[in-house]
This record gives sequence, structure tokens and C-alpha cells, in this order.
Amino acid sequence: MKNFVLSLCVLTIFVSCKKEKFKNNKFSGTVFGTSYSIIYDAEVNYQNQFDSLFYTINKSLSTYQTNSDISKLNRNETVFVDDHFIKVYDASKEIFNLTNGAFDPTIGNVVNAWRFGAENTIKKLDSLKIDSLMFYVGFDKTFRIANSITKAYPNMYFEFNGIAKGYGVDVIGNYLESQNVNNYLVEIGGEIRVKGRNVEKQTPWKVGVENPNFDGEQTILKAITLHDEALATSGTYRKFKIDENGNRYSHIIDPKTGYPSKTNLLSISVIAKNCMTADAYATAFKAMGVEKVKSFLKRHPELKVFLIFENDEKELETLSFNNFPER
Repeated sequence: MKNFVLSLCVLTIFVSCKKEKFKNNKFSGTVFGTSYSIIYDAEVNYQNQFDSLFYTINKSLSTYQTNSDISKLNRNETVFVDDHFIKVYDASKEIFNLTNGAFDPTIGNVVNAWRFGAENTIKKLDSLKIDSLMFYVGFDKTFRIANSITKAYPNMYFEFNGIAKGYGVDVIGNYLESQNVNNYLVEIGGEIRVKGRNVEKQTPWKVGVENPNFDGEQTILKAITLHDEALATSGTYRKFKIDENGNRYSHIIDPKTGYPSKTNLLSISVIAKNCMTADAYATAFKAMGVEKVKSFLKRHPELKVFLIFENDEKELETLSFNNFPER
């Protein structure tokens, strides 16, 4: 009897330890004006390291921090930008060129002039004002030599909102991998990167693609599986304005014209090898529209894309490109 009890105790301890081994570490909070969630398979608490990395990225790229590299650059102060800025700048320049300017981080002043996020109705702006602001738009009017950035005009304004969240996801993911963590999910404001599998559930990582609900309700259209890749989703159904004729205009400003894009594209989900790339293309595709996206993706099979849009009858349709997962 004594041996049986001892064996039972040993078995209980073994089972308990095994369960602990497969329990994920989970952290969540707020950063970059949104929420974040980090899940990974390791016993070490990396919260302090995450906070430090978030602080460093903000110090480089946040226009809301007056002492950041980007804020100093926008004020035309002498600044030698850090490696975070350089990586985002170089990726932005490449995607600006590949999308023929559809992704342009110098459009910020024009976006601010339209005041999206205030009233729900769109007000006509003086075309002279738009033209004057557009004179200072164009990422090809900026240049980098080493860690020094030059602007063609002092009034040019940088804003990396369309790529920075994805970059932040990559920074956390790369840090975890440097610590030999091979199973994780990192999410910031809906932008996601995964590696390995969910060891707690012993399943691949599953994430949801939302329905484009104009009333703000969050419902999932479908759940998909990700394998060592990143997903970014950009939607026009949460931020939009309506003109006097009832037409909806997205908060995306066309970098070519300086005016809001009247678009039937409601949601763009992009899967790429890293989240910075997925984030930037999801932003660019909103300004490009369905037909241009179709043409672009024929030349870029490395990007998996899922579109939700309204057809001429105001019915929702979906399109999948380059083997975007069905589930």
C-alpha cells in the first residue's frame, strides 16, 4: 500500500509538471495608442524587455513624443536617426517605389487637414490649401545618407503610422527568437506575427479575419491558420465620412491627389514573411483599389491577400490571392 501511494504521488507530480511545461506566458497592455498581446512558450518573464523595446521604438518613431527622432526631424532639428528609424525608412522607400507612391509616409499633413476622426461628415477644403500641402508630399523628395535624413523642403512631414505597428511586432518577435523562443504570437493593434505553434493547445496558431461592420460590432468572418508568418489587416469601414450625396469616403488620402479615396474596398488582409511589410502593403492597397491590387499581386506572389469589398449592388464580395489560407 505504501508503495502504491508513493507511486501515485510521483505520477501526480509528473503530470502536474507536464501541464506547467505546456502553459504559455501571456502579456497584454497598451502601446502606440492601441493594445498589444504577446503569447510565448517560455518560463522567463520578458515584460521589462518588452517595455524597454516599446520605449525605444517610441523614442524613434512616435510623432506624439516631442523628443523622438521623427519629431525632431519634422521640426528640422539636427538629428542622427537610430537603427529603428533607418529600417522603417528604408522599407518605406522600397514599398513607396514598388507601389508607385501609393504608400507614402509624407502624406501626414494632408491627412490632418481633412480632420478624419472628428465629425462624421466630410467638409470640402479649399483646393488651394490642398495644392499647397501636396507640394510637400512625396517620399522620393527625401534622402538618407548613413543615419542622416534630408528633406527637399523644410515643410515636409514624416509619419510612419502605416508601418510602425507592424515594425513593432517584428521587433518583439525578433527579440523572442534571439532568446531561443520558437513558439509565439505577437499582436499590436490587430497586426500579428507568429512562429511555431500554440504549445498550450498543441495546435497551429489560429487568427480571425473580421467582418467589415459599419456599426462597430466585432464579428469574425473566418478563422485562418498562420505558419511562421505575419498578418496585417487594414479597413476603411471604421473611419469614414459621408458627403452630401451619401457617398462614403475612407480616411485614406490618395497620395496622388490629396483627396480622400472613394473606395469600395472595405478590408484588406495581407500575409507576408514579416509584419512591417504586411502592414505597409495593407495600407497601400487601400489607396490603390481592387483592380490595381489585382494587377500588382500578379507580379508579387510572395504576398497573400484577402479583400472584402462592395460590388455595384452594395453586396459584400471577397477575393483571395496567392494562396491566402481558407482556414
